[in-house]
Amino acid sequence: MKKIISVSLIPLLIVLFISGCKPNNASSTNEDLFQFKGSYVGDNSAIGNLTFKLVNGEYLEGFELKTAKEPYGIILNYRGIEAKDLVKEYKETVIYNATFIFALVQNADWISFNFEDQEYKITKENLQDWYGENLSKLKSEEEISKITQKYLDNENKVYQLFD
Repeated sequence: MKKIISVSLIPLLIVLFISGCKPNNASSTNEDLFQFKGSYVGDNSAIGNLTFKLVNGEYLEGFELKTAKEPYGIILNYRGIEAKDLVKEYKETVIYNATFIFALVQNADWISFNFEDQEYKITKENLQDWYGENLSKLKSEEEISKITQKYLDNENKVYQLFD
């Protein structure tokens, strides 16, 4: 009898352990990004949590907040990104992440993306001109992802931004 109980208890414990390790919300890496809506560049915790949840966040080595004087900015340092076309991956990361940051962080004026062998600096004004709309008015992650993907699919449009 003891053997039967112990044999049936082991699979139960494994199932409980595995289900306990699953995240509560099985959404994408962008889960709850809008909780950072209205954040400020000076909020180290909000900026850190936001940027690590964005595209290639697992490669984010660190960040700096530039708040001593306006315009306020963020420096993001990435290391170890691997892709068949690194330049394309870098540009997509810049566009996607900058769009989210500018849409969610009230006083972010510029972002510098430092990759191992490349640097891109983008301003909120330039990105909004490129999109033709005020990013602060975007109301959901889905809306941001949709507009971003639309522009990323157009190589000529991407080229214009980085020209």
